[in-house]
Amino acid sequence: MSRALAWLKRISFGVLVTVITLYTLFPYYWAVVSSLKKGSAIFQVEWWPKQPEWRNYVAVFTEQPFGRNLLNSVVVASAVVIVSLFLAITAAFALARIRFRGRIPLMLMILGVSMFPQIAVLSGMYELIRALGLYNTLSSLILSYMLFTLPFTVWVLTTFMRELPKELEEAAVVDGATPWVICMHVFLPLLRPALVTTGLLAFIAAWNEFIFALTFTLDQSARTVPVAIALMSGASQFESPWGLIMAASVIVTTPLIILVLIFQRSIVSGLMAGAVKG
Repeated sequence: MSRALAWLKRISFGVLVTVITLYTLFPYYWAVVSSLKKGSAIFQVEWWPKQPEWRNYVAVFTEQPFGRNLLNSVVVASAVVIVSLFLAITAAFALARIRFRGRIPLMLMILGVSMFPQIAVLSGMYELIRALGLYNTLSSLILSYMLFTLPFTVWVLTTFMRELPKELEEAAVVDGATPWVICMHVFLPLLRPALVTTGLLAFIAAWNEFIFALTFTLDQSARTVPVAIALMSGASQFESPWGLIMAASVIVTTPLIILVLIFQRSIVSGLMAGAVKG
Protein backbone atom coordinates (compact mmCIF):
# COMPACT_ATOMS: atom_id res chain seq x y z
CA MET A 1 0.00 0.00 0.00
CA SER A 2 2.79 2.40 0.91
CA ARG A 3 4.62 1.55 -2.34
CA ALA A 4 1.51 2.30 -4.39
CA LEU A 5 1.07 5.58 -2.51
CA ALA A 6 4.69 6.52 -3.24
CA TRP A 7 4.18 5.84 -6.97
CA LEU A 8 0.98 7.88 -6.91
CA LYS A 9 2.83 10.81 -5.35
CA ARG A 10 5.57 10.58 -7.99
CA ILE A 11 3.07 10.47 -10.83
CA SER A 12 1.10 13.38 -9.37
CA PHE A 13 4.28 15.40 -8.94
CA GLY A 14 5.34 14.64 -12.52
CA VAL A 15 1.94 15.66 -13.89
CA LEU A 16 2.03 18.90 -11.87
CA VAL A 17 5.54 19.78 -13.10
CA THR A 18 4.49 19.03 -16.70
CA VAL A 19 1.41 21.25 -16.43
CA ILE A 20 3.41 24.13 -14.91
CA THR A 21 6.12 23.77 -17.58
CA LEU A 22 3.61 23.79 -20.43
CA TYR A 23 1.75 26.73 -18.90
CA THR A 24 5.00 28.69 -18.59
CA LEU A 25 6.55 27.90 -21.97
CA PHE A 26 3.46 27.93 -24.18
CA PRO A 27 3.29 31.77 -24.57
CA TYR A 28 6.92 31.82 -25.74
CA TYR A 29 6.31 28.90 -28.10
CA TRP A 30 3.22 30.58 -29.55
CA ALA A 31 5.16 33.85 -30.01
CA VAL A 32 7.77 31.92 -32.04
CA VAL A 33 5.05 30.30 -34.16
CA SER A 34 3.29 33.64 -34.72
CA SER A 35 6.58 35.33 -35.65
CA LEU A 36 6.90 32.92 -38.58
CA LYS A 37 3.58 33.97 -40.11
CA LYS A 38 2.62 36.85 -42.34
CA GLY A 39 -0.63 38.67 -43.05
CA SER A 40 -3.89 36.86 -42.30
CA ALA A 41 -2.02 33.61 -41.64
CA ILE A 42 -1.47 34.88 -38.10
CA PHE A 43 -5.11 34.04 -37.33
CA GLN A 44 -4.82 30.41 -38.48
CA VAL A 45 -4.26 27.90 -35.68
CA GLU A 46 -1.25 25.75 -36.59
CA TRP A 47 1.27 23.95 -34.40
CA TRP A 48 3.94 25.03 -36.88
CA PRO A 49 3.60 27.17 -40.04
CA LYS A 50 3.69 25.26 -43.33
CA GLN A 51 5.73 28.06 -44.93
CA PRO A 52 7.70 29.83 -42.16
CA GLU A 53 8.37 33.52 -42.81
CA TRP A 54 11.92 33.79 -41.49
CA ARG A 55 12.14 37.16 -43.24
CA ASN A 56 10.19 38.69 -40.36
CA TYR A 57 13.33 38.56 -38.25
CA VAL A 58 15.30 40.37 -40.95
CA ALA A 59 12.51 42.89 -41.56
CA VAL A 60 12.49 43.87 -37.88
CA PHE A 61 15.94 45.39 -38.37
CA THR A 62 15.58 46.59 -41.98
CA GLU A 63 12.09 48.12 -41.85
CA GLN A 64 12.31 49.38 -38.25
CA PRO A 65 15.12 51.10 -36.29
CA PHE A 66 15.02 48.11 -33.96
CA GLY A 67 18.79 47.77 -33.72
CA ARG A 68 19.03 51.24 -32.16
CA ASN A 69 16.18 50.43 -29.76
CA LEU A 70 17.87 47.19 -28.75
CA LEU A 71 21.14 49.01 -28.08
CA ASN A 72 19.28 51.61 -25.99
CA SER A 73 17.74 48.87 -23.84
CA VAL A 74 21.12 47.19 -23.32
CA VAL A 75 22.77 50.48 -22.31
CA VAL A 76 19.95 51.55 -19.98
CA ALA A 77 19.46 48.16 -18.29
CA SER A 78 23.22 47.63 -17.83
CA ALA A 79 23.73 51.12 -16.40
CA VAL A 80 20.79 50.68 -14.02
CA VAL A 81 22.20 47.39 -12.74
CA ILE A 82 25.74 48.75 -12.26
CA VAL A 83 24.64 51.92 -10.46
CA SER A 84 21.99 50.14 -8.39
CA LEU A 85 24.36 47.44 -7.20
CA PHE A 86 27.15 49.89 -6.36
CA LEU A 87 24.86 52.12 -4.31
CA ALA A 88 23.04 49.15 -2.80
CA ILE A 89 26.27 47.47 -1.61
CA THR A 90 27.44 50.57 0.25
CA ALA A 91 23.96 51.27 1.66
CA ALA A 92 23.51 47.63 2.70
CA PHE A 93 26.85 47.67 4.53
CA ALA A 94 25.77 50.70 6.55
CA LEU A 95 22.30 49.35 7.26
CA ALA A 96 23.40 45.81 8.13
CA ARG A 97 26.69 46.29 9.96
CA ILE A 98 26.51 49.75 11.57
CA ARG A 99 24.21 50.55 14.47
CA PHE A 100 22.82 54.07 14.29
CA ARG A 101 19.66 55.85 15.36
CA GLY A 102 16.81 55.67 12.85
CA ARG A 103 18.14 52.61 11.03
CA ILE A 104 14.88 50.63 11.23
CA PRO A 105 12.64 53.55 10.13
CA LEU A 106 15.05 54.19 7.25
CA MET A 107 14.79 50.57 6.10
CA LEU A 108 11.01 50.67 6.35
CA MET A 109 10.98 53.89 4.31
CA ILE A 110 13.14 52.22 1.63
CA LEU A 111 10.72 49.29 1.54
CA GLY A 112 7.76 51.68 1.37
CA VAL A 113 9.21 53.56 -1.60
CA SER A 114 9.40 50.33 -3.58
CA MET A 115 5.66 49.78 -3.03
CA PHE A 116 4.57 52.97 -4.79
CA PRO A 117 2.98 52.24 -8.19
CA GLN A 118 4.75 53.86 -11.14
CA ILE A 119 1.71 55.85 -12.16
CA ALA A 120 1.65 57.55 -8.75
CA VAL A 121 5.09 59.12 -9.24
CA LEU A 122 4.92 59.60 -13.01
CA SER A 123 3.98 63.29 -12.99
CA GLY A 124 6.56 64.18 -10.36
CA MET A 125 9.33 62.33 -12.20
CA TYR A 126 8.30 64.04 -15.44
CA GLU A 127 8.65 67.49 -13.88
CA LEU A 128 12.00 66.53 -12.36
CA ILE A 129 13.37 65.21 -15.64
CA ARG A 130 12.21 68.29 -17.55
CA ALA A 131 13.81 70.54 -14.90
CA LEU A 132 17.11 68.65 -15.21
CA GLY A 133 17.04 68.88 -19.00
CA LEU A 134 17.10 65.09 -19.42
CA TYR A 135 13.90 64.65 -21.44
CA ASN A 136 14.27 62.30 -24.43
CA THR A 137 17.65 61.00 -23.28
CA LEU A 138 18.83 57.66 -21.97
CA SER A 139 19.86 59.39 -18.74
CA SER A 140 16.20 60.12 -17.98
CA LEU A 141 15.40 56.41 -18.15
CA ILE A 142 18.39 55.42 -16.01
CA LEU A 143 17.42 57.98 -13.36
CA SER A 144 13.74 57.02 -13.33
CA TYR A 145 14.40 53.27 -13.28
CA MET A 146 16.52 53.69 -10.16
CA LEU A 147 13.29 54.61 -8.39
CA PHE A 148 12.14 50.99 -8.32
CA THR A 149 15.41 49.02 -8.69
CA LEU A 150 17.45 50.73 -5.96
CA PRO A 151 15.03 50.13 -3.02
CA PHE A 152 14.71 46.48 -4.01
CA THR A 153 18.47 45.90 -4.30
CA VAL A 154 19.19 47.76 -1.03
CA TRP A 155 16.61 45.75 0.91
CA VAL A 156 17.72 42.36 -0.47
CA LEU A 157 21.46 42.99 -0.09
CA THR A 158 20.92 44.26 3.46
CA THR A 159 19.28 40.94 4.32
CA PHE A 160 22.19 39.01 2.82
CA MET A 161 24.89 41.16 4.42
CA ARG A 162 23.29 40.91 7.86
CA GLU A 163 23.81 37.12 7.77
CA LEU A 164 27.57 37.30 7.12
CA PRO A 165 29.72 36.19 10.11
CA LYS A 166 30.74 39.03 12.39
CA GLU A 167 34.09 37.32 12.99
CA LEU A 168 35.18 38.19 9.45
CA GLU A 169 34.60 41.87 10.09
CA GLU A 170 36.35 41.76 13.47
CA ALA A 171 39.39 40.00 11.98
CA ALA A 172 39.59 42.60 9.21
CA VAL A 173 39.39 45.43 11.74
CA VAL A 174 42.22 43.88 13.75
CA ASP A 175 44.33 43.81 10.58
CA GLY A 176 43.68 47.53 10.14
CA ALA A 177 41.10 47.36 7.34
CA THR A 178 38.87 50.38 6.79
CA PRO A 179 35.08 50.03 6.32
CA TRP A 180 35.56 50.50 2.56
CA VAL A 181 38.12 47.65 2.43
CA ILE A 182 35.85 45.43 4.52
CA CYS A 183 32.88 46.11 2.27
CA MET A 184 34.65 45.74 -1.08
CA HIS A 185 37.35 43.14 -0.38
CA VAL A 186 35.91 41.02 2.44
CA PHE A 187 32.13 41.03 2.02
CA LEU A 188 31.79 41.59 -1.72
CA PRO A 189 33.23 38.18 -2.80
CA LEU A 190 30.84 36.46 -0.39
CA LEU A 191 27.85 38.30 -1.88
CA ARG A 192 28.22 36.91 -5.39
CA PRO A 193 24.98 34.83 -5.34
CA ALA A 194 23.07 37.81 -3.93
CA LEU A 195 24.59 40.18 -6.50
CA VAL A 196 23.70 37.85 -9.37
CA THR A 197 20.15 37.40 -8.11
CA THR A 198 19.39 41.06 -7.44
CA GLY A 199 21.32 42.24 -10.50
CA LEU A 200 19.45 39.93 -12.85
CA LEU A 201 16.06 40.86 -11.39
CA ALA A 202 16.94 44.56 -11.68
CA PHE A 203 18.07 44.00 -15.28
CA ILE A 204 14.79 42.27 -16.17
CA ALA A 205 12.76 45.05 -14.53
CA ALA A 206 14.65 47.75 -16.45
CA TRP A 207 14.56 45.74 -19.69
CA ASN A 208 10.77 45.30 -19.59
CA GLU A 209 9.77 48.73 -18.22
CA PHE A 210 7.23 50.53 -20.42
CA ILE A 211 5.45 53.46 -18.71
CA PHE A 212 8.51 55.59 -17.95
CA ALA A 213 10.09 54.75 -21.31
CA LEU A 214 6.94 55.83 -23.15
CA THR A 215 6.57 59.06 -21.17
CA PHE A 216 10.18 60.27 -21.05
CA THR A 217 11.19 59.56 -24.67
CA LEU A 218 10.02 61.24 -27.84
CA ASP A 219 11.75 59.63 -30.82
CA GLN A 220 13.65 56.52 -31.82
CA SER A 221 17.00 57.90 -30.64
CA ALA A 222 16.07 57.18 -27.00
CA ARG A 223 13.27 54.61 -27.19
CA THR A 224 13.78 51.18 -25.68
CA VAL A 225 12.44 47.94 -27.10
CA PRO A 226 9.11 47.75 -25.18
CA VAL A 227 8.05 51.14 -26.54
CA ALA A 228 9.43 50.38 -30.00
CA ILE A 229 7.41 47.15 -30.17
CA ALA A 230 4.24 48.86 -28.96
CA LEU A 231 4.58 51.61 -31.59
CA MET A 232 5.39 49.37 -34.56
CA SER A 233 3.17 50.21 -37.52
CA GLY A 234 2.40 48.56 -40.82
CA ALA A 235 2.08 49.89 -44.35
CA SER A 236 -1.02 51.86 -43.31
CA GLN A 237 -2.67 53.02 -40.10
CA PHE A 238 -5.18 50.17 -40.36
CA GLU A 239 -2.56 47.43 -40.46
CA SER A 240 -0.83 45.88 -37.45
CA PRO A 241 2.35 43.96 -38.42
CA TRP A 242 1.80 41.09 -36.01
CA GLY A 243 4.53 39.00 -37.60
CA LEU A 244 7.13 41.72 -37.00
CA ILE A 245 5.81 42.39 -33.50
CA MET A 246 6.06 38.72 -32.54
CA ALA A 247 9.52 38.43 -34.10
CA ALA A 248 10.68 41.47 -32.11
CA SER A 249 9.15 40.01 -28.94
CA VAL A 250 11.04 36.74 -29.44
CA ILE A 251 14.30 38.64 -30.03
CA VAL A 252 13.77 40.66 -26.85
CA THR A 253 12.75 37.68 -24.68
CA THR A 254 15.48 35.26 -25.75
CA PRO A 255 18.43 37.10 -24.06
CA LEU A 256 16.57 37.06 -20.73
CA ILE A 257 15.98 33.31 -21.00
CA ILE A 258 19.66 32.76 -21.81
CA LEU A 259 20.76 34.86 -18.82
CA VAL A 260 18.50 32.95 -16.45
CA LEU A 261 19.77 29.61 -17.77
CA ILE A 262 23.41 30.71 -17.40
CA PHE A 263 23.03 32.05 -13.86
CA GLN A 264 20.34 29.65 -12.61
CA ARG A 265 22.62 28.05 -10.01
CA SER A 266 23.67 31.42 -8.60
CA ILE A 267 20.05 32.57 -8.58
CA VAL A 268 18.84 29.50 -6.67
CA SER A 269 21.73 29.62 -4.19
CA GLY A 270 21.19 33.34 -3.71
CA LEU A 271 17.49 32.94 -3.02
CA MET A 272 18.12 30.03 -0.66
CA ALA A 273 20.85 31.93 1.20
CA GLY A 274 18.49 34.83 1.70
CA ALA A 275 15.70 32.58 2.96
CA VAL A 276 17.61 30.27 5.31
CA LYS A 277 19.63 31.36 8.32
CA GLY A 278 22.68 29.63 9.68
